[in-house]
Amino acid sequence: MSAIAPGAVAADSGNIEAGKALFASRCASCHSVGPMAASGFGPQLNGLSTRRAGSLKDFEYSTAMKQSGLVWDDKTLAAFIANPGKTVPGTKMRFWGIGNERKVADLIAYLHTFK
Repeated sequence: MSAIAPGAVAADSGNIEAGKALFASRCASCHSVGPMAASGFGPQLNGLSTRRAGSLKDFEYSTAMKQSGLVWDDKTLAAFIANPGKTVPGTKMRFWGIGNERKVADLIAYLHTFK
C-alpha cells in the first residue's frame, strides 16, 4: 500500500473488526472508547467525529492542539493518524503514525461506531 494522502480515507470504506483489532494493539494503551470511556493518558475518543480538537474538559491538551482549529472528520483524522506531529506540530501525542491507508480507514470506521 502507498503512504496515505490526507483526506484519502472514507470511514465507510473501512473494516470495523480490523479497526477494533488495530485500536486494541496501537491505541488502547492511551485512549478509551465505549460506555465507560474516560480520558486518562490520552483523551477518550467517543463522539470524535465533528468534535473540535482539544475540546474535552477532562483532558489536559497541548497548547498546539487547543489552538489547532481542527474539527475532527474523516480527512483530519486520517491526516492526524498518519502523522500526528506533522498535522499538529507541538502535539503531545507521542505516536509515529500509521501510513497504511487501509489500516487508517479501518481505524476510522471503528471509531465511528462510538457516538
